[in-house]
Amino acid sequence: MAGGKDQELPPDIKKLSFEEALSALEDIVQQLEGGEVSLEDSIAIYARGTQLKLHCEEKLRAAQEKIEKIVPAADGSVSSEPVDVK
Repeated sequence: MAGGKDQELPPDIKKLSFEEALSALEDIVQQLEGGEVSLEDSIAIYARGTQLKLHCEEKLRAAQEKIEKIVPAADGSVSSEPVDVK
């Protein structure tokens, strides 16, 4: 499965919050690690996990873009500016 920003996520994944998507991804990891899933189901579950991972990454990117830091000026006033999180 080729991933990336070009991949269209299913509507049911798009509507998930970060926490819901992360929980679903953790469930998938447990299922795959349990080893009791058929090969065909494992492939489908892995594909969904990839989509959930992309969704979580996008949610984190959006949150990082909103983070600002408060910057005090010499005159005592304050302003804010984007935080460089790289």
